[in-house]
Amino acid sequence: MIARTTPVDRGTASAPLRLALYQPEIAGNVGTILRLAACLNVPVDLIEPMGFAFSDRALARSGMDYLTQVDVTRHVDWAAFEASVPGRIVLLTTKGATRLPSARFEPGDTLLLGTESAGVPEEVHARADFRVKIPLRPGLRSLNISVAAGIGVAEALRQLDGWPE
Repeated sequence: MIARTTPVDRGTASAPLRLALYQPEIAGNVGTILRLAACLNVPVDLIEPMGFAFSDRALARSGMDYLTQVDVTRHVDWAAFEASVPGRIVLLTTKGATRLPSARFEPGDTLLLGTESAGVPEEVHARADFRVKIPLRPGLRSLNISVAAGIGVAEALRQLDGWPE
């Protein structure tokens, strides 16, 4: 089951890119990512279950008044999301084989980020069409999910000439 939480017509039908969050746990991070997506005109898929109520105050606080400006689709589970993906699933992961500067994005790609605490399970990792990592200084584990989303989306939009006018 897919539930659209905002109106469809935001000019995103031809968006070169989508952003998906796998079972996000922290409302503040999701709100920040939704604000990013609204500003850059990138549709977002939220794969449930989530670790908070979608109407959570923290989500509203971090997303501010931008939440009504983003095209969000909620999926009841991984299978529902997977069935709806039109192009490649590009997983941003610390276990990625391709470094972000070498990654080549394609129109229709969906950038997928895992949970804040554990990433994605092995079957989701294996299903991804492409696995990309953001290079970090040696000895450091990972970035905050909203920061990683911003970096990944920015590079993909740059390559696809998809920045808003």
